[in-house]
Amino acid sequence: MISPLRTAMMAAALAFPATAALAEPITLEQAVARALAASPQAEADGAAVDAARAARNQASVRPNPNVTVEAENAIGTGPYNVLGQAEITATYSQTIERGGRRQARVALADRNIGVVEASGVINRLDLAARVQRAFMDVLIADARLQIAQSRLSIEQGMRNEAIRRVRGYRDPLFVETAANARVREAELAIEQVAAERSAAVTLLASFWGGDGMDLQPQGDLLTPSGNGRALARADAMLAEAELERARAAIAYERTRATQDYTLSGGVRFLRETNDVALVASITIPLGRYDRNEGNIARAEAERRQIEFRTEAERQNRQRMLLNLIARAEAARQRASRLVAEVYPLNTRTLEQVREGYNRGGFNFQNVQDAADAILATQDDWLNAITEYRDLLTEIDRLTGRFDTPQSLETLP
Repeated sequence: MISPLRTAMMAAALAFPATAALAEPITLEQAVARALAASPQAEADGAAVDAARAARNQASVRPNPNVTVEAENAIGTGPYNVLGQAEITATYSQTIERGGRRQARVALADRNIGVVEASGVINRLDLAARVQRAFMDVLIADARLQIAQSRLSIEQGMRNEAIRRVRGYRDPLFVETAANARVREAELAIEQVAAERSAAVTLLASFWGGDGMDLQPQGDLLTPSGNGRALARADAMLAEAELERARAAIAYERTRATQDYTLSGGVRFLRETNDVALVASITIPLGRYDRNEGNIARAEAERRQIEFRTEAERQNRQRMLLNLIARAEAARQRASRLVAEVYPLNTRTLEQVREGYNRGGFNFQNVQDAADAILATQDDWLNAITEYRDLLTEIDRLTGRFDTPQSLETLP
């Protein structure tokens, strides 16, 4: 059974034009997979992860030791001539990090890696949304081209009828002229839509460096989103990663309230007696003034800010998703019913008016009005399907349709 959408030449499940018989078919999932594989953003995200991991390696490094050489009484007068009474001391010093500072620093760097990785997934979803919109633009352009071809067929039929009546002296000459103008307008509309379709497919192919030649997207414009009402896992992962990083920052700032010790040890050479003695010292900061309380308070406030902001954004996304789903379903239903209910009535009206026109019961203006009613319905359908495209793209982004590689088809 032929679908009413295809019968109306406004099908959501699009038929291929004859010129695309040898075109390369491509699905939305394949288009997204190609775009993700070719995107330089993926390389940038990978470099960001590498940088975060390098920072983690650096965070695990202990402080460098110091070697100090001091000379006392090296040069002077009388018995303190050059090195005559010199005392030379060489010491080795090492700062000892206390309070788990190094471990806290490493933990903070680990949490930052999680944030960078989650941000990469978000970038991937944003790219997938742009590809999806471009893909659906091509499908809409295909539908518009079919509509334009249908309109031309109608206008040509009306012109043939007008010519017969004008040549039979049943209608004035301007009727034929008006019919010719409508046919030419329909031809120009086909040229415009064909050019826009070419631009749309070129834009789509540009996401993976292609030229769009012989590319034929396949899909159903009116298929509802199958991702339900659950929000994307990636957004929650990024929010949780940022919160974990904030908690790790608090732990690190707290370790900085504990002062580090510096241990030193070495030897001292006494030139006067040619003796050698051992020296040792320990440096203990008193921590009387700086207990890092301000930085600890700041880190805790930032953690609370992230916590509340995360929940606020989650609620906002949930509200937005419910609103988008309702609006998308309304647009989808309108597009479907225009085709299934209104378009057939307008088509039948045009047929009846044309029959009456051929019998002399109506004038050419009546035929034009009936044809214009079909055009108005087609425009309403295009408006509804374009709105549905915008809403569906946002829904699929919020629900994470392309959240995981498993959601994409494997390319040959």
